Amino acid sequence: MAPKSDSAEGIVLNFVNEQNRPLNSQNVADFLQKFNLKKAAIQKALDSLADSGRISFKEYGKQKIYLARQDQFQIPNTEELNQMKEENAKLQEMLEEQKKANSQLEGEIKSLQSHLTLEDIQSNDVKLRKQVKEMEERLTKLRGGVTLVSPEERKAVEKTYSDAISQWRKRKRMFKDVWDAITENSPKNPQEFKEELCLEYDEDIGVSLQIYSTLMPHGKKRPRG
Repeated sequence: MAPKSDSAEGIVLNFVNEQNRPLNSQNVADFLQKFNLKKAAIQKALDSLADSGRISFKEYGKQKIYLARQDQFQIPNTEELNQMKEENAKLQEMLEEQKKANSQLEGEIKSLQSHLTLEDIQSNDVKLRKQVKEMEERLTKLRGGVTLVSPEERKAVEKTYSDAISQWRKRKRMFKDVWDAITENSPKNPQEFKEELCLEYDEDIGVSLQIYSTLMPHGKKRPRG
């Protein structure tokens, strides 16, 4: 009589037949941990199944190797094997086509995710309309001759700018005096020495004291260092 499917022997028999490969008791115990079967119970079930002829076994020294009985499986003939190979090839082709389709869908999903949602568009529209309104109000004031900067603020900005230009000119002159004194009797080429020290002139970085000086308020005397 066949063992019950939920008994230890039934569980072990089903597993050995499903695997259909050589197994030892430790292999079986590792795979059947989810059934809470102890190794001793599994070993007992294996021996019982082997003794009853439901599974095959061979001994290699002290170790027993168990295997499903091969006579219970239907062995396909050459024609059936060829048919199975053809079916397998078709399935592989279908699998590749499905992978390509999935890849295309993933690309479309990413593309859709990169676009703004309706909620995002509406939110941006509100922000832009607010900015436009603020700029129109500012433009209206400018057209109406409204002074947006007080004379005091303008004067303070002009003084700060004038002081900065004055300091720039002063430090530029100080550097030139020191540099001329160093390079006057130096055997090194001034340009090579400059590159060696990683020095940069105003023109090296695209700025000009003269240009910034022309932005000084009209009527102001050039600050002296």
